[in-house]
Amino acid sequence: MKLFVGLGNPGKPYEQTRHNIGFEVIDSLAVKLGITLDQAKFKGIYGIGHCNGEKVFLLKPLTYMNLSGESIRPLMDYYGIEDEELTVIYDDLDLPVGKIRLRQKGSAGGHNGIKSTIAHLGTVQFNRIRVGIDRPPAGMKVPDYVLGKFSSDEQQEMQTVIEKCVDACESAITEPFLQVMNKFNQS
Repeated sequence: MKLFVGLGNPGKPYEQTRHNIGFEVIDSLAVKLGITLDQAKFKGIYGIGHCNGEKVFLLKPLTYMNLSGESIRPLMDYYGIEDEELTVIYDDLDLPVGKIRLRQKGSAGGHNGIKSTIAHLGTVQFNRIRVGIDRPPAGMKVPDYVLGKFSSDEQQEMQTVIEKCVDACESAITEPFLQVMNKFNQS
């Protein structure tokens, strides 16, 4: 089994904001894998499908970013998904726009969605795909920046990044995550 979780905030005001890049990756992955996000439970919306003989779950927590773990943990418990079968996709201020970084463990790095996930899982040992959104310009507050939309130039670049994330997720279904890390962290 594999569970891919995209972090974001529910609702129209948050669509296509920097903070919702995880949701956008899950939406694109759902299309590519032919999985419909049609189940509402565990404080989220999710879908289940199969890819290369593997059962695959896609989840978008609807708890708002800071409470993401409240959606992830119950779904994992219900379906018996192990920590190493989880991959969380989220925005990262410490990476430039257009970069992704895959990791198997680590701290929250100040990201409240990851803080919540770590608190509810009781471990830092789970796969992550960090999507670079860069730092806000001087004088702009972080909350205003992450809840803002990408510029038109950034939007084009982010479409390429979303496709790269989808490819990484697809690879992670059948390949060990360390191997996927080595492949996607080089580019």
